[in-house]
Amino acid sequence: LLNNGHKEEETMPLVHIELLEGRTPEQLKGLVQDVTAAIAKNANVPEERIHIVLSEMKPDHYAVGGTLKSEG
Repeated sequence: LLNNGHKEEETMPLVHIELLEGRTPEQLKGLVQDVTAAIAKNANVPEERIHIVLSEMKPDHYAVGGTLKSEG
């Protein structure tokens, strides 16, 4: 049992990461490796139980302060 009373096989952290497109496959690989390691360490979960979903957005599909990222 984990500290929270759940069995280890019941745990399945699911992480969603949304980011603008444009990173290389190597950068994305490094990102998921680092996030996996951090969750495994801090949530006491085996790495093979951690799921990560990457969602890449086009700059014209994301805005901050009313301005599309594709505009500047």
